[in-house]
Amino acid sequence: MEPNEVRDQITIEDEQGHMKDYAVEALFDMEDHSYALLTSNEETILMRVEDEEDEQYLVGITDPEERDSILEAYEIAVEANPAEE
Repeated sequence: MEPNEVRDQITIEDEQGHMKDYAVEALFDMEDHSYALLTSNEETILMRVEDEEDEQYLVGITDPEERDSILEAYEIAVEANPAEE
């Protein structure tokens, strides 16, 4: 993927009601859950994808241990199977 190529975009409303745009860097499954790795110009966040009836929504991960273990496992998986350039 080219550095300036547009990826899928998502808009998230934060706790203060501010809307922020993120690029979807990755969607992956781990430990019976689905996750989305999102980036903006200022930050990278990890969110869990929840299913309810026929809809999906994102939930923030508040437990730092959960977040860190998922990100560590994701990094190991990416290193083991790098994307083709």
